[in-house]
Amino acid sequence: MPQYPKQELAQLVLQQCVVNEIENVVISPGSRNAPLTIGFVNHPKIKALSIVDERSAAFFALGMAQQLQKPVALLCSSGSALLNYYPAVAEAFYSKIPLVVISADRPKHLIDIGDGQTIRQENVFANHILYNANLEELKTKSSDLGDNEMKLEEALRLAKEKKGPVHINVPFDEPLYDVTNELSVKVKEVEQPIKDSLLDEIPLEVNELQVFADLWNTSTKKMVLLGSCLPDKMIQTQLSHIVKDPSVLVLTETTSNVYHNRFINSIDQLIIPLNEEELVDLQPDILLTFGGMVVSKKIKQFLRKLKPMRHWHIDKFDAMDTYHCLSHHFQVSPQLFFSQFFFLTKQKESSYQKEWIDIKNDRLIKHNNFLKNVDFSDLKVFELIFKALPDHIHLQLSNSSVIRYSQLFDIPVTTQVFCNRGTSGIDGSTSTAIGAAFVNRKQTIFITGDISFLYDSNALWNNYLKNDLRIILINNSGGGIFRFIPGPKSTNVLDYFETSHQLNASSLCEMHGIEYCSVGNKNELQRILDNFFDRSEKPKLLEIFTPSIINDQILKNYFSGLK
Repeated sequence: MPQYPKQELAQLVLQQCVVNEIENVVISPGSRNAPLTIGFVNHPKIKALSIVDERSAAFFALGMAQQLQKPVALLCSSGSALLNYYPAVAEAFYSKIPLVVISADRPKHLIDIGDGQTIRQENVFANHILYNANLEELKTKSSDLGDNEMKLEEALRLAKEKKGPVHINVPFDEPLYDVTNELSVKVKEVEQPIKDSLLDEIPLEVNELQVFADLWNTSTKKMVLLGSCLPDKMIQTQLSHIVKDPSVLVLTETTSNVYHNRFINSIDQLIIPLNEEELVDLQPDILLTFGGMVVSKKIKQFLRKLKPMRHWHIDKFDAMDTYHCLSHHFQVSPQLFFSQFFFLTKQKESSYQKEWIDIKNDRLIKHNNFLKNVDFSDLKVFELIFKALPDHIHLQLSNSSVIRYSQLFDIPVTTQVFCNRGTSGIDGSTSTAIGAAFVNRKQTIFITGDISFLYDSNALWNNYLKNDLRIILINNSGGGIFRFIPGPKSTNVLDYFETSHQLNASSLCEMHGIEYCSVGNKNELQRILDNFFDRSEKPKLLEIFTPSIINDQILKNYFSGLK
């Protein structure tokens, strides 16, 4: 027979989560959250998972929600436990990932009087949250649940509708462990499901859209730039159509999850070798953007310096002025926008697309020629990895050097790619990948750098690692990106930027039951990659040691060789 918390406030939170179709809750052990832990673990409609480290737990839940595109809840005890969620909350906020943070709290009369494990928890995520539901303690069983219920309804509605994080703070007084066999608190069913379909969206006014179409139809230099996007067949089809217009140049990134031989999929490869005259020639009249954060710093610098006359952004909710020239926000989904816009547009004769596709193809020849003779290094390693990747995989990338190197290579068109680009931090990449893998039917391959991996090593401390998980760890002995970007090497404190070390992952893998292997040259790597992705009884980690002192010079020579 199931046990439920006797506390009515805990029952209310539990029941609201159930009627709002929260199916997964990641719990970090504690005492103050006991009423909710008891409720979530015992409810037949909830899958409860236990992860000790709150920071890792939050990114694990974020990875789950990233893949499910449905809210996943987090539950922690009171005090500093809650603060460990913040990096993942910020990532969810900027990446539009539905995360429901539930924190147990002390009652108000115990705040700021010196009671243990007690901080000011209300509104603690104020700058990076869609909604704060600060629930009120129930003094008696007959207390009115109304205000608390309305706050919960609003929080859970916004998490689903706006795709972002919400915070529910729940004060509990003792006793915390009293249980009952029945749920006495009843809540009403959600009256209207969240509308999240093209058929439910309100179309743009055709007359208003025609004004923009007229500008589009007369322009000979139009650039479409995608940031990170979820894999979407309709977007793929729509962009494959738009690129038929010779006046349109489509720029994508590794995390855009669209593929076409007429897309520019290696932006830095195209832009870095350009001189001033060529940059001016690339400058678009109209810039049309959609999707999440853009990785390429070079495209940001280019468009901020050589601004398009018009920048239009498409997004149902927000429009960031990334290039300091935003002129219009189409507040609909990209799918609906293009479905309407195509009926109003005409192809325009232009050499804009062809010129840059020709340059792209020339860059690819030089790219391949350079890699034929390059020494074993980070660059060579990425070439070999991407050539060896199986089809139909789920690929997770860590930040810093890994996502940037990945931008230089073609990826199999059946690959779905994800990276924490909301805040671009290294702190939870491994936890996110493992959480995403847990709910993904495809094999998950995670490529990471050494600092990112070591920083988030507690990601391995859980019972939810799938046997088909593959981690590729590129160990260049610490923070190699700081040798490449301008600035750090000109100082006398480079060691404090790049975090030099002599560590490896073998002991961590042994402790957590992961099959470990390592390589240090091209031939070993090719041999291991031949069967690294095959079925196994344990998850696997491949550690690739590269020489830290030559990676930056090789990358600089690579870009010089593209000219």
